[in-house]
Amino acid sequence: MKIAFVGKGGSGKTTLSSLFIRHLAANEAPVVAVDADINQHLGAALGLDETEAAALPAMGAHLSLIKDYLRGTNPRIASAETMIKTTPPGTGSRLLRVCEDNPVYEACARTVRLDDGDIRLMATGPFTESDLGVSCYHSKVGAVELCLNHLVDGPEEYVVVDMTAGSDSFASGMFTRFDMTFLVAEPTRKGVSVYRQYKEYARDFGVALKVIGNKVQGQDDVDFLRDEVGDDLLVTVGHSDWVRGMEKGRPTRFELLEAENRMSLQTLQNAAEDSYAHRDWERYTRQMVHFHLKNAESWGNAKTGADLAAQVDPAFVMGERSAVPQPS
Repeated sequence: MKIAFVGKGGSGKTTLSSLFIRHLAANEAPVVAVDADINQHLGAALGLDETEAAALPAMGAHLSLIKDYLRGTNPRIASAETMIKTTPPGTGSRLLRVCEDNPVYEACARTVRLDDGDIRLMATGPFTESDLGVSCYHSKVGAVELCLNHLVDGPEEYVVVDMTAGSDSFASGMFTRFDMTFLVAEPTRKGVSVYRQYKEYARDFGVALKVIGNKVQGQDDVDFLRDEVGDDLLVTVGHSDWVRGMEKGRPTRFELLEAENRMSLQTLQNAAEDSYAHRDWERYTRQMVHFHLKNAESWGNAKTGADLAAQVDPAFVMGERSAVPQPS
């Protein structure tokens, strides 16, 4: 399953995504975690120290390698230079899988050892001083989108993406790449404002959206969230001494996380697993093509000097049996 964590800055989405990743690892699920947030805090939330977090390779810095590998022998893509973040796979493209070794993972992923298992961690890379005034952060996140477009995952495999804060992910079609989107909201008017934006944008694309109420202190907070988001409220999370210790750099073993919070994380996993039954690879492919054609027309054709609509393979449908990855 592909899972996104979204929410306004400071809502706690990175903390909750890291807890969910730890929970999955404890349940022996294969996990690829992706930090797609400009602030790049997921590594630290998973227990990396400052040096280790800073040493994570930036996906954006390996974009040429990613394009070269994913293009494979697809005859519709003349060169890696004509690939953009929305380029869809077709016959001859290489696909990524959660449980495999490939040049993209070798360059861009690092193994993180958690209490109960290992996960792969990838990161877009921070917004650097050299980017100021000349780059858009969406160009860095484009490496994530391109990989998601070419990633095939099964029912017991997880790709968990900590998204950029606010509604920035709607600047591209990446918000449609997920089986489930968990929106972290505090019980405040500002806390639910991003929910309203997501709900409005996602409505026409069949995006599965559930709300995690965070920093909830009592029934009044629960009632407020229920009034604001209705049945989309999946679960609420309150104070955690375990999380407070983690944030101070002194985490105890994950098995000591409070029982009620462990139950909340299991509720998230149950919802994610339920979403897999509604996965529609044809719709997934159709939406991928839709956003590619929009990007091609608005800027991609002019930037690459090519007709990017010709990259669409009308006979290709993304799916678990759509292609076998080629040898590197």
